[in-house]
Amino acid sequence: MGIGIGLDRGLEWGLGSDWIGDWGPGTLIIAAGVMQAMRQIRFRDSDGDVRYGELTDDGTIRADPKREGRVTDVVEAFDVDAVDVLPPCEPSKIVCIGLNYADHAEEQGMDVPDRPLLFLKTPNAVASHGSTLELLPGTDRLEYEAELGVVIGRRCRNVDAADAGDVIAGFTCVNDVSNRDDQRVETNWVRGKSFDDAAPIGPVIASSEAVPEDAAVRCHLNGECKQDSSRDQFIFDIPELIEEITAYMTLEEGDVISTGTPEGVGPLEDGDTVEIEIEGVGTLENQVRIP
Repeated sequence: MGIGIGLDRGLEWGLGSDWIGDWGPGTLIIAAGVMQAMRQIRFRDSDGDVRYGELTDDGTIRADPKREGRVTDVVEAFDVDAVDVLPPCEPSKIVCIGLNYADHAEEQGMDVPDRPLLFLKTPNAVASHGSTLELLPGTDRLEYEAELGVVIGRRCRNVDAADAGDVIAGFTCVNDVSNRDDQRVETNWVRGKSFDDAAPIGPVIASSEAVPEDAAVRCHLNGECKQDSSRDQFIFDIPELIEEITAYMTLEEGDVISTGTPEGVGPLEDGDTVEIEIEGVGTLENQVRIP
């Protein structure tokens, strides 16, 4: 299954010294101060090993042995269609934002919030690009939600909005799959939002430079465009979200902030193909199975 990606780019990161946490061999930012892999991909090779690399425009993955702690200096190349693409990070939590587009609040019959509405998805909900989503049986209303995901690059707490860029590893696609049956009758939304396969993420982590300030956010269902908006329509921008979230909780390396969905959410049915597209990141594609 191919992965739609934009242009290749490079980026230097200037990080301050006041963030909590240490750099480890699995860190999302390759070295303190510099990130060269502009579309970082995580995958399983034919030997069953979990690998990391950069996805290029021609569909080749360049696996960096230093990034993986290997003793060799040889950079291996893989065809993206010949490997199993994994979620690009392993979040301890996904912090989701409700009603962050005015048009989505309107279609839900809700007022625009005066501060970010936060809820959580748990790690069991994470699914990869190309996988079949095994969703809940006996549910009347399961829905797709196209969202821009912010991947955190370093453990952090109490981050000022002005410094938010320093803790971002990059951006990815998220499908905030929702079980409306239970969401409508719960207050904590555990059954509505944190069931298995409710958070497909991927296919890559794209650098901040690769994703425009007005990046398109789209969902296609069985080839038909259902959602079409842009990042510049957020009620609360990404620095505001990071400041608000980290005032309450520590974000770990690999955690994801799912920044909210625009209008056009709708039902998923057994056999559907759902694609979440973020300009500069690519397309996250999944098949749907509902027993």
